[in-house]
Amino acid sequence: MFDYHMHSAFSADCEIPMEEMAKASIAKGLNEICFTDHIDYEYPDETIQFDFDKIAHANKIQQLNQQFNGQLVIKKGVEIGLQPHLLDRYEKLMDEHSFDFVICSLHTVENKSLHYKELFADRSVEDAFETYYKELLYCVQNYKRYSVLGHADLIKRYTDQPPAHLFHDYLEKIFQTIIPEGKGIELNTSGTRYGLPHNMPSEDILRLYKQCGGEIITLGSDAHRPADIAHEFKESLELFQSIGFRYVATFSNGEPKFHAISSL
Repeated sequence: MFDYHMHSAFSADCEIPMEEMAKASIAKGLNEICFTDHIDYEYPDETIQFDFDKIAHANKIQQLNQQFNGQLVIKKGVEIGLQPHLLDRYEKLMDEHSFDFVICSLHTVENKSLHYKELFADRSVEDAFETYYKELLYCVQNYKRYSVLGHADLIKRYTDQPPAHLFHDYLEKIFQTIIPEGKGIELNTSGTRYGLPHNMPSEDILRLYKQCGGEIITLGSDAHRPADIAHEFKESLELFQSIGFRYVATFSNGEPKFHAISSL
């Protein structure tokens, strides 16, 4: 089994060394993982710098692949936090560094951090959600160098008053953009750990992605500590099958490889 979204001490919000996360992955029966540490340029909190030494990151993954040869395959990934005015900067990042797997996420909207709930100030919940999905749509229409969308409905984590509107109109446009381009989505199983009744995206969005013709889907715990690795993976695979997905994907040098869920 594979966990394709996890962090290490290379991420500013994680203190756990890669080696410890790798050992915990082996203990949980995984045979492949991908470290997707954060690069989030101009994150609106000056006390946090979401960037890391790409050379040291790559070297450590290479060293761990040698150390755990035959026990665990470790892929080199990154989670990028897009903002519309930063797309050229992320193009430069991809020109200068190669990754097996790239998660495209939105953590900041209108230069406001979702984490600090600034987007909800002085506006309705519906307006905040529409603003989030508009920016996500703009980013996928204008930036192409990624593998999957990360936790597509992340905004749901930051309000206790979900909107009545599901915003499937925006999500359908997003999926109609990314699917023909060979991009996928992830199921991020941190949702229930943060108090949501579902993981991200929710089942209705997974079904919409499938109805739009989407087939590339990865599974990631978004773990920042060993205990959360592979969180609710069994239940997630069962959900995939109930929707009609037959495969989960892993990546090498940006190319997906498909694994039958029935064999996992």
